[in-house]
Amino acid sequence: MKNQSFVTEFVLLGLSQNADVQKILFVVFLVVYLVTVSGNLMVVVTILNSPALLGTPMYFFLAFLSFLDVCLSSVTAPKMIVDLLYEKKTISFEGCMTQLFVMHFFGGAEIIVLTAMAYDRYVAICKPLHYSSIMTSRLCGILIGVAWTGGLLHSTIQIAFTSQLPFCGPNIIDNFACDLVPLLQLACTDTYLFGFLVVANSGFICILIFSLLLVSYGLILFSLRSHSSEGQRKALSTCGSHIAVVVMLFVPCIFEYVRPPLAFSFDKMVEIFYTMLTPLFNPLIYTFRNKEVKNAMSNLCKRLIVMSDKK
Repeated sequence: MKNQSFVTEFVLLGLSQNADVQKILFVVFLVVYLVTVSGNLMVVVTILNSPALLGTPMYFFLAFLSFLDVCLSSVTAPKMIVDLLYEKKTISFEGCMTQLFVMHFFGGAEIIVLTAMAYDRYVAICKPLHYSSIMTSRLCGILIGVAWTGGLLHSTIQIAFTSQLPFCGPNIIDNFACDLVPLLQLACTDTYLFGFLVVANSGFICILIFSLLLVSYGLILFSLRSHSSEGQRKALSTCGSHIAVVVMLFVPCIFEYVRPPLAFSFDKMVEIFYTMLTPLFNPLIYTFRNKEVKNAMSNLCKRLIVMSDKK
């Protein structure tokens, strides 16, 4: 399709048009973003400074997941927060395409990392005698490479089609960020085929991976019957954290992309949930339910205090 775009920028309506409400939202989301970034960076720094945790595949993937959460939340949150201070919110056509590309890049990589974490727990619980020989550092590196490659491939496909759609007006997006559904509604051409491609590329992949994850965790829970009560408790605690994170990420994404490209009034809330709230909850879920991470954080803080006292 030949690019016939005449729109050079898009106007974002944001979360609210009320000035007083925008001031409140500015404070709320600024705090949420700062807590999200600091919490996830704390997890990354803790694991990187703990050889015992970094050498364990589960925590290696957790550090990478926290890094991706920082990146994913930083794609839309800073601009959304700053826009709350202004009456008119705009984003250039190039900026919109860049935002769309980066958001799907980190989102696609995070989905693959969650899949790798589920596989790691499956091997650890269902094949404990072969765990060290299967989950080698080489395999972990390969899985991280697959995550980067998969995210890049997914986002490249999305942007390759979206950037070629003709946009000749109107240019108003009823959202706080650029995403596929609102852009499809603004294109001045028939987007039925492209809407189908969106469902195939984003929606189908979300459903497929989400189903595989549920099956894998189902197999894990089934295999726990032969474990001791202490082993069951520890495994359930770990798997419970993983399942909670998987549900929080996949359910909003499935709602957003497994449907016809139509706008709903609560689309903004759904996008807020998986771009800001899920990255906020991830470190809380993993650290509050994990003694190893909490102990490592405590030791790191003690070392930092000792170093500061010596200075």
